[in-house]
Amino acid sequence: MERSSPNTKICPKYVFAVSIAVMSVDLGSEWMKMAIVKPGVPMEIVLNKESRRKTPTAVCLKENERLFGDSALGMSVKNPKTVYLHLQSLLGKKHDNLQVALYQKRFPEHQLQEDPVRGTVYFKYSEEMQYTAEELLGMVLNYSCGLAQDFAEQPIKDAVITVPAFFNQAERRAVLQAARLAGLKVLQLINDNTAVALNYGVFRRKDIDNTAKNVMFYDMGSGSTTATIVTYQTVKTKESGTQPQLQIRGVGFDRGLGGFEMDLRLRDHLAKLFNEQKKSKKDVRENHRAMAKLLKEAQRLKTVLSANVDFMAQVEGLMDDIDFKSKVTRAEFENLCADLFERVPQPVKDALSAAEMTMNEIEQVILVGGATRVPKVQEVLLKAVEKEELGKNINADEAAAMGAVYQAAALSKAFKVKPFLVRDAAVFPIQVDFTRETEEEGIKSVKHNKRILFDRMAPYPQRKVITFNRYNTDFAFDINYGDLSFLTKEDISIFGSLNLTTVRLSGVDGSFLKHADAESKGIKAHFNMDESGVLLLDRVSSCCTFLLPSSCQSRLKLLCLIGDVEDEEEVPPESGTESQDKDNKEEAEKEKQEESEKNAAEEKTQKTEEEEAGSKTETKVRKRRSFSFSWISPFGDPSLTVFLCRLQDLTDRDVAKQEREKTLNSLEAFIFETQDKLYQEEFQLVVSEEEKDQISAKLREASEWMDEDGYTATTKQLREKLSKLKSLSKDMFFRVEERRKWPDHLAALESMLNTSTFFLRSAKMIPVDDQIFTDVELNLLEKVINETTTWKNETVAEQEKRSPQERPVLLSKDIESKLALLDREVNYLLNKAKFAKPKAKAKAKNGTSSDKSNGTSEEKTIPPTEEDPPAKSGGWMQRTAGGRKSAPPEATTTGQAAKPAANDAGEL
Repeated sequence: MERSSPNTKICPKYVFAVSIAVMSVDLGSEWMKMAIVKPGVPMEIVLNKESRRKTPTAVCLKENERLFGDSALGMSVKNPKTVYLHLQSLLGKKHDNLQVALYQKRFPEHQLQEDPVRGTVYFKYSEEMQYTAEELLGMVLNYSCGLAQDFAEQPIKDAVITVPAFFNQAERRAVLQAARLAGLKVLQLINDNTAVALNYGVFRRKDIDNTAKNVMFYDMGSGSTTATIVTYQTVKTKESGTQPQLQIRGVGFDRGLGGFEMDLRLRDHLAKLFNEQKKSKKDVRENHRAMAKLLKEAQRLKTVLSANVDFMAQVEGLMDDIDFKSKVTRAEFENLCADLFERVPQPVKDALSAAEMTMNEIEQVILVGGATRVPKVQEVLLKAVEKEELGKNINADEAAAMGAVYQAAALSKAFKVKPFLVRDAAVFPIQVDFTRETEEEGIKSVKHNKRILFDRMAPYPQRKVITFNRYNTDFAFDINYGDLSFLTKEDISIFGSLNLTTVRLSGVDGSFLKHADAESKGIKAHFNMDESGVLLLDRVSSCCTFLLPSSCQSRLKLLCLIGDVEDEEEVPPESGTESQDKDNKEEAEKEKQEESEKNAAEEKTQKTEEEEAGSKTETKVRKRRSFSFSWISPFGDPSLTVFLCRLQDLTDRDVAKQEREKTLNSLEAFIFETQDKLYQEEFQLVVSEEEKDQISAKLREASEWMDEDGYTATTKQLREKLSKLKSLSKDMFFRVEERRKWPDHLAALESMLNTSTFFLRSAKMIPVDDQIFTDVELNLLEKVINETTTWKNETVAEQEKRSPQERPVLLSKDIESKLALLDREVNYLLNKAKFAKPKAKAKAKNGTSSDKSNGTSEEKTIPPTEEDPPAKSGGWMQRTAGGRKSAPPEATTTGQAAKPAANDAGEL
């Protein structure tokens, strides 16, 4: 539903009402797909500049050039050092991570350096060009946003971005940082398996009922494999009644199992075959450019072998102008990837283990991802799941993008969609670790404590509260990942640091000293895992209870007004520390009732004590104190300002480069087109030999300048050269353009003169009694017709005397002006006739009308004209004989529409 607004927003390419369109980005390791929702377009995949539905996740950075998508991928064969691919695997990783070493092995042409501040990695192309993975990914996201804006024809800032379900907190924060660098407002980071499940459920809404149905999605993409168990069921909600819901029950994954690893093995096999042919003394594996060519051929080969048992791989000019050609069979390919195919069933087992289910409880296994098209993958998977067949009733490439854009429309305030509840799950458990000094029998010791904040597969979004009730001084606690024993050793090594952050509290000492006589309810840390699966610490506060004498009632009211006194119900802390799920409403109500009973008992006891002591009544109040805290990330704080400045500089250079190329192309096109037009008949007619020679000389001079210095000239120089050439040939183009317009314009004017003349003659034939036009109006039309006819005849005659090489006196704009004047005069009279009141007939003595032949009144109408042009708003001419303005024909003195005249019967 579109919202209208008087405000407009100006962006580099569009001027229109404030944008309400939203987009999604399915950010894969090798490809990305974009989808949009805008008024009139429910959900649609974005086509890139090559009209393709998917775009390579690649960026090419040269000293004076930046390329994206297919252009960047094409450059990877020519100069692989300048092209950056598979950036997702480096997000949120320290320099000593095994994933970084694997990336360096796969792409030896790049230099990966360690960031001395954050400990992460960055690409070093030269001393001037050094970029982090987040910056490069930000460039890619910015490019995807540009494609979406061009496709939607309006600016877009709101987006939902997909990420792998196994992304940890550091990786998710890295994607959010890249989106901020790209200028995108992220409505949500949605797990790609969740987006697929949402897309599947939205189009099968009618099949979902109160009976739980379990579906497994097996997603093998380019870089990883994920198996997800989803439960579909309708649930009741207070807001919108019974609605369908999907809940993620179990997730299993393999970070290294994907189509790209198969491509690399095929590439290495082709390199081995080339070396065995001994056409060159050099090892092809040491030539980065040759290996990039083989990788491209391996990707094509894998696709072809999915449908054929063998294929001839060939690369022209692989190395040292030596061609490569060799036959590869599907059996060889399957043998190369035999160990990879053995890993296909493991994500299924892990997902079943996490969901605590068996394969018998799964109704269907649906394939997602491009790598699932490999026949051997389907064969092994079908045997592992023990089903009759695998589901292929979903778009394996676009399901995630379409599900994410549906979620984007649901989160946007500009669209209204049918509710579909999503209950995602955190793959990794999170816990809070802290230490506390204890003393037993005079011996002091440090006790280590841990409390589970989020269990494995805990649903989110969700809020939790941890209470520390034995601290009265500043302290710190760690937020770490919990038990990761379900991961392999390799996965844990790739996972990185198990520490999420360290939180340091300050101001605790002073607060407790200030309220030493108050009863503390503990220090509460309020955590929130938002819709993106990112853990946040909202606030840290403490509540203390103290007695306020009745004499201070006015002060109590003042404290309540300024919000210093807290009167909300708190959950009583348990031994040591307690964890509360605020989403569990039943538990919250029970605890609220217990607290109310406890407060009632305390008030009764307090009242009894006061009566016995004979003291004045005191009031029990609570006061909340908030503490400041610092969130210390193991990755440090990135300098977004520096990153933004560097990216803005690149953007400015891109805009300047595009402007220069546009001007250069315009100059080249003008030179070639004008040189060709000089020899066309209509141009030779209007240009003299002297003028032709002059223009030709300047064009030839400009062409020679273009060959020598034009391609290194600045944009300003190119514009000046183009402006001079246009100024020189302006008169020639003007004469040709005028001669082109004359036939149609003169024909239109002649037709208008005939129509006006016929209309004037018909209007003058109307009897005097029925005449609705005044003499002034008819004379004015006749005057305009005569003046226009005289002007046309004289100007055409004068033009025929002039040479075609001279500036014409018959101008198209003058003809248009005469046409407009005639049209206005005729339309005025036509409108007057349309709204004129019929005149009443004079009555005879015998009570009949003056028409004695038939006893009826006769209504006179204006004869029709040859053309009856529609009335125009600009056609009203308000005039009188004395030059005073008068109202339009249909207006009255009271400002109301004129009423029809009464007929004879009505008057009687």
